Amino acid sequence: MKAVVILGDGMADVSVPELDGKTPLMAAHTPAMDRIAKLGRNGLFRSIPDDMPTGSAVANLSVLGYDPHICFQGRGVLEAASLGIPLEADDLALRVNVVCIENGLMKSHSAGHISSEEAAELIHDIDRHFRPEFRLYPGLSYRHILVLPGGHPGITCMPPHDHLGESADALMIRSDVKEAADTAERLNGLIRESRKLLGTHPVNRKRRDEGKLPANSLWPWSPGRKPAMATFQERFGVRGAAISAVDLIKGLAVYAGMDVISVKGATGLYDTNYEGKADAALDALGDHDFVFVHVEAADEAGHEKDLNLKIRCIEDIDSRLVQRILDGLARRHIEAVVAVLPDHPTPVSHGAHTRDPIPVAVWNTGEPADGVEAFDEESAKSGILGMMQGDEFIRQVLGKNKIKD
Repeated sequence: MKAVVILGDGMADVSVPELDGKTPLMAAHTPAMDRIAKLGRNGLFRSIPDDMPTGSAVANLSVLGYDPHICFQGRGVLEAASLGIPLEADDLALRVNVVCIENGLMKSHSAGHISSEEAAELIHDIDRHFRPEFRLYPGLSYRHILVLPGGHPGITCMPPHDHLGESADALMIRSDVKEAADTAERLNGLIRESRKLLGTHPVNRKRRDEGKLPANSLWPWSPGRKPAMATFQERFGVRGAAISAVDLIKGLAVYAGMDVISVKGATGLYDTNYEGKADAALDALGDHDFVFVHVEAADEAGHEKDLNLKIRCIEDIDSRLVQRILDGLARRHIEAVVAVLPDHPTPVSHGAHTRDPIPVAVWNTGEPADGVEAFDEESAKSGILGMMQGDEFIRQVLGKNKIKD
């Protein structure tokens, strides 16, 4: 049987006083996701082990059934794979944001969601300045890649989205082992030099004139080297495809041997092409066994601590993506397992990822429903799937194991 997993990045949350103690998922109008919960089986999934970073790379590796203890080498290498960036065995790849630092504080992890065109101009100019010591590659919006040949991975870097409002100087890179001291020093030098170069760049002068936040610093984080991963086909015997606007997810799919399907108008934000992603998923089921559809919007709203926007993003995922996929499956007479879940919570109360278990709903027409009535964090606790971990979720979706009724 075919299978579709629909993942709303960061959809999960905690109870919010403004919502009378409900979470955004509980408050949002989500008839399509609720239908999957009512007709399917529900539970919780521990996507981020206690000893791993609370990032989307770890969480999505877990969702797809990979052990992050083995496969997680930093999100930089995953995003590099998405962009087709060649890496040697001793290359250290890092994700690098263009950020806004104001009055010494981390003002914005995205420089006010700078456009890809503006950011590319900044990255190209900075790349020319730093080569050959560093190599910089432009990605989408504020998300880019930095490669340091011969760099040591034994460093601690602070994800900017988790430290908004904090002192930038206090967040500088630290070495964990003496062999990495030179790497940390060189990367901190890059941060300081980038602030000098970007502060007066024409792109930022124009952004200030327009009342926008300047992208006045590079911020590298999540370092790692190329991982060794078995493909999805090798592990589960199914041909997979992934649909996302985010390089992290595309790169994960590349290493997993899945086909990456691009959708025009997919932005990684609230204005993404939900309908295009739904149609691409339905088309992909023609020659794929498994399709993974990732949507970033709710996570970005969580980072911005914007409650109303997060609820709107959840409702858009439901009405414009999930419902469209369900309608398309029925119209095309495609029998498929359909699952919906977030990858991790991104609570609007503090705007950073947490490792709390996430709700999951899996609808397989060949299995009886478990009586859960809605898709949310609380309802999932009474589901028959219980508390899953490791590769238990993806095996449930792919029918590689069963649970007793």
